[in-house]
Amino acid sequence: MYKLKKSALPLYIQLYTQIKEDIINNILKANTKLPSIRKMSSDYKISKTTVESAYSQLYAEGYIESHPQSGYYVSKDVIQNFTTFPIKNSNQQIEKMYKYDFYQAKHSEDVFPKKLWSKLHSKAISSINFGSYPNKQGDLSLRKELSSYLSKSRAVICDEEQIVICSGFSDSMFIISNILKEFCSSIAIEYPGYKVVQEVFSLQNYKITNIPILRNGIDLKALKQTKSKLIYVTPSHQYPTGKTIPISKRIDLINWACDNDAYIIEDDYDSELSYNNRPIPSLQGINDNQRVIYSGTFSKALSPAIRVSYIVLPKKLISMYKKIFYFSFSGVPIDIQKSLELFIKEGYWDKHIRKMRTLNKKKHDLMKKAIKEYLEDSVEIIREGSGLTILIKSKININWEKLHLLLEEKSIKVYSTTYDSNLNDNTIYLGFGGFKEDEISIAVKSFATVWFQSIKNTN
Repeated sequence: MYKLKKSALPLYIQLYTQIKEDIINNILKANTKLPSIRKMSSDYKISKTTVESAYSQLYAEGYIESHPQSGYYVSKDVIQNFTTFPIKNSNQQIEKMYKYDFYQAKHSEDVFPKKLWSKLHSKAISSINFGSYPNKQGDLSLRKELSSYLSKSRAVICDEEQIVICSGFSDSMFIISNILKEFCSSIAIEYPGYKVVQEVFSLQNYKITNIPILRNGIDLKALKQTKSKLIYVTPSHQYPTGKTIPISKRIDLINWACDNDAYIIEDDYDSELSYNNRPIPSLQGINDNQRVIYSGTFSKALSPAIRVSYIVLPKKLISMYKKIFYFSFSGVPIDIQKSLELFIKEGYWDKHIRKMRTLNKKKHDLMKKAIKEYLEDSVEIIREGSGLTILIKSKININWEKLHLLLEEKSIKVYSTTYDSNLNDNTIYLGFGGFKEDEISIAVKSFATVWFQSIKNTN
């Protein structure tokens, strides 16, 4: 039995990975027939597209074979005696509901335009041809709207043929890692940086090289000393430190890619939610160098529940994408794609972004004020001004184990930067997106009470 659950990894990647591990560990032996797509879909209550995507990836990598009129079988040529990178499962326990949850990528439920979305969804349903398969790369009309929006708002240079619709950030990284693994075997990643990137690329057996983050962004000297032909960066708002790569270093980074026949993955994860300055134009749009793979998502500004992300591929990688994912369809349901297309086309997306900036700017300022009022000089704010979180660093000794236990007792959840990054210097995320405005001060005050109690117990 395979364990499929809600997590950062899409269902088809979870299924693909677990079947792959069973093959590698000789649990599924050569010539074993896999359950049919219909049966797997029925048994695990997942879509046929999810199963097809998992099987297609296993087929593309040579783990299984397709026998016409019969089904899929474990390849007799597969090597059984090697190991794979284990997926870290952070959801072993049933998810607990907290009174105050400071999760950094969450919205309060009231901000999503439910009535409008329902209206657009009904309109979208009537336009769908249910007698044919959807576009494998994602709905063409949606990709056209995205191309126009990205050009206007993020200065991204692309057309709709370069855009691939994905089902969340980790799915985006999974697709990129598969496209490039014949081109390169290692990836340079910002340090500290987003753990999900390291996890996804490690699953594809990439060698990971950490590149330090300096005061003005990534350490280019350290990058140039590596032999990597691929780097992942968050140039407009580095994760988790919040630093911005200045234009001079951006140009140097692009020149490095051009000189070394390398690629840059630009993660523009929260570009729409900038409160103190205008959003910084994308690295991809500096010039039409075809060396930057641009990654974006609708999770931060619209909703993490709809699971829609996208990548913009350089033109020379489109044919490779189509070859590798020939049997795969976008993991985003077509009704969601069509609804989103109408949401953008009819002008609601631009209005929604303006609304979210205004709303979250208020929440951001309320939390910043509450941190200064209730946590006083015990912490330093080291990242603020965009996104859905403020990053604080303790100025004093904290008994972190005691703090965690006390917070659990009071039903309060905060997140150390070790939760989803490799930054380990007494820093904590305080996310404000999931709270209503009138809840923020109370939530921070409650956290501060426990915070100072843990200090007292330490001393």
